[in-house]
This record gives sequence, structure tokens and C-alpha cells, in this order.
Amino acid sequence: MLTICFYQDSRHEKPLHWIKEVLGIGYLSRRNDGMTELRINGHRRVMRILENLLPFLKFKRKQAEAIIDSAHALLKPGFAEVAARERLLDNILIVQQENYATKRKRSRKELRSILGLTP
Repeated sequence: MLTICFYQDSRHEKPLHWIKEVLGIGYLSRRNDGMTELRINGHRRVMRILENLLPFLKFKRKQAEAIIDSAHALLKPGFAEVAARERLLDNILIVQQENYATKRKRSRKELRSILGLTP
């Protein structure tokens, strides 16, 4: 299932409450590290929100486009086909490459194995 999260320092979480109220969906939670997150689950919901936000995005645009493309692929019948999973793999790598992360990122080889694309 696709999930989109908006993060904000808990001292400044009011905008997350506003986003949740405007969209009418999502779950707010305070994390132990002082951050608050708004989490929205579901392929269609995530796709709809990102498609509506896309014209206004200056940052994270590549990730949004890759996630929208993935949501379309996941919603189509025939996701089990190798081509659809290869497309998902490419999009995962785009998102992973563009995101800041201190954790180790998965390689194409590891992701191919996870998605069942190894011979």
C-alpha cells in the first residue's frame, strides 16, 4: 500500500492539523524524536493528492511523479507482469535516490530480489 507522510517539528505541527482537516483524511502522530507526522494511506488517495499538488511542487517533484506513476501501475490489472514490476523498481530507485537518508539504501539487485525479478 502506498503511504504519503508530511513531517513537521512537533512545536510547529498546526499546519499538519490544517492539511488533515482540508483533505479530510489521514492520521496524525507524534514521534519520540520530536516530530509530528501526518500519514495518508492508499494507492488512490496518495495518487489523487500528489496529482493535485504536482503543479505547485518545487521540491520533491521527481519523487511525486515516480509515486504517481507507481500508483497507476499498482492499480492496473496485471501488476504481476515483469514489465510492471520493473517499472515499479525504477520508480523506487528514483524516490530513493532523491530522498535524504542516513540509512543504507537498497541496491537495484536487492530490490530486484524483493520484487521477485531475479531469474
